[in-house]
Amino acid sequence: MRIARDPRVLGLLGTLLLCLAWEAIGASGLGGFTWPPLSRVVAMLADPDRWDLFGRAAGATLSAALTGYALGAAAGIVLAVLTHLLPPLAPGADRLAAGMNAVPSVALAPVFLVLLPAGGTPATLSGIGVMFLVYVATASGLRAAGAAHQDLFSVLGARPAARLLRLELPAALPSISTGLRLAVPAALIGAVIGEWFGAPRGLGVLIVNGMQNFQIVLLWSAVLLAALLSLAGFLIATAVERAVHARFR
Repeated sequence: MRIARDPRVLGLLGTLLLCLAWEAIGASGLGGFTWPPLSRVVAMLADPDRWDLFGRAAGATLSAALTGYALGAAAGIVLAVLTHLLPPLAPGADRLAAGMNAVPSVALAPVFLVLLPAGGTPATLSGIGVMFLVYVATASGLRAAGAAHQDLFSVLGARPAARLLRLELPAALPSISTGLRLAVPAALIGAVIGEWFGAPRGLGVLIVNGMQNFQIVLLWSAVLLAALLSLAGFLIATAVERAVHARFR
């Protein structure tokens, strides 16, 4: 019974059922020609003649996503620390972050396409999504230090910088790691959407080409590869989050 209730077992079971349903719907034709069987999609991904195409596309998307992830995470942490040290800035920073997150990526992409150098849109959209999540997580985490510890630092006459580095940032690390985990899919989604607007290559370009040329299996293959990359990054971030929680909680 314990094994049956294990979240990992349930997750694998759910994934298996999803794959079986995908295959059954595609093989039976219930979804029409736009829903190919999973076996055909996997066969295209496994075709050695396609590896170069998918490898270059995945590499471009990962490069943009990682760049946006790093810049967005850094910007979110820095902005949260500034608002923590300078509380009057907090309301304006909260509205700015929420406003930027509320605007759909497909609405921002054409603007960035005009304003930014060629190829800069995917990383920028990726960074915006990451920045909001990391900012919210960091701002919340910086307030997680216990009142007793805060009082102790006050009694010892600790300066704001010392309080931040020795108490508040360590206390915020579990929350920050959670924000970084949640930001992984946002980084990849932003990169893929940004590639729809003039990028030379990437999984987003493959998706658009597949739609325009009715290459349905290619489209689904690019989508599946993007999902697998996002899942792999999410699992890595989850392992890091667990290590941080075990150390700082």
